[in-house]
Amino acid sequence: MRDLTSKAATLIEAMPYIQDFRDEIVVVKFGGSAMEDPVLVEQVLRDIIFMECVGMKPVIVHGGGKAINARMEREGIPVRKVAGMRVTCEHTVRIVDEELHDLNGQVLDLLTKNKARARRISGKDILTAEKMIVTDPVTGKTADVGFVGDVTHVYTKPILEVLQREAIPVICPLAVDAKGQVFNINADIAAAKIAKALKARKLVFLSDVPGMLRNPKDESTLISTIRIGEVDGYIADGTISGGMLPKVQSAVDALQAGCRKVHMIDGRLPHSLLLEFFTDKGVGTEIIH
Repeated sequence: MRDLTSKAATLIEAMPYIQDFRDEIVVVKFGGSAMEDPVLVEQVLRDIIFMECVGMKPVIVHGGGKAINARMEREGIPVRKVAGMRVTCEHTVRIVDEELHDLNGQVLDLLTKNKARARRISGKDILTAEKMIVTDPVTGKTADVGFVGDVTHVYTKPILEVLQREAIPVICPLAVDAKGQVFNINADIAAAKIAKALKARKLVFLSDVPGMLRNPKDESTLISTIRIGEVDGYIADGTISGGMLPKVQSAVDALQAGCRKVHMIDGRLPHSLLLEFFTDKGVGTEIIH
């Protein structure tokens, strides 16, 4: 009986959050090694399904870095990054396209297996881009990273149509330019641009780290809250660097466009999404105004 009472208390604790987030759009970027473990993937997707069942409108944007890296290594293509951006040659962009398409199908299959309504949306159908200009943080010089795009526009109509059908959009981060050239888009940037265009209530980066750490090797140095005004200082002292740079810079862009909060949480932690949204004490790092 005590266990049943505890479960009821948990539901009561969640009730005001469920009421608050009803009908609100939440963009969840799903990536990192959390996407490699089938058990973790299904667990995260079931949390997202729960969010949809209680009236939220989740939008999934998934990465695929680990799978892309593995494919490139098998084909003898070196994996290089500049300022967190994958250097993408003509052959690599085809690999990215194929691997993301495959991963998108896997996510859809798992959602369907768990009795959720979901629809595939290719970034090529909703995102336009131009070639990204990247500055190497080490040399300070402009670096050519190939077919990596900077999103110039998000067509929200297909996403909104899926949400209106009470289904979950599953989006892979690709884009095209005016000539139809396919570009690889950093998944964090794609998620932030989509959240910005949709005026999402929240943007969540779900990956394989517990949040922003002062010392990347020490999880006890987690920074629970970062304000926009503190970001430049963290970049200057090196706390925000590498793959965290596009994540945090995109988060700031989304916040300035109207998104209320951005969360960075560990997808390896069981039910981290539900803990963040529906309990009095969240997990990970929140980035706020």
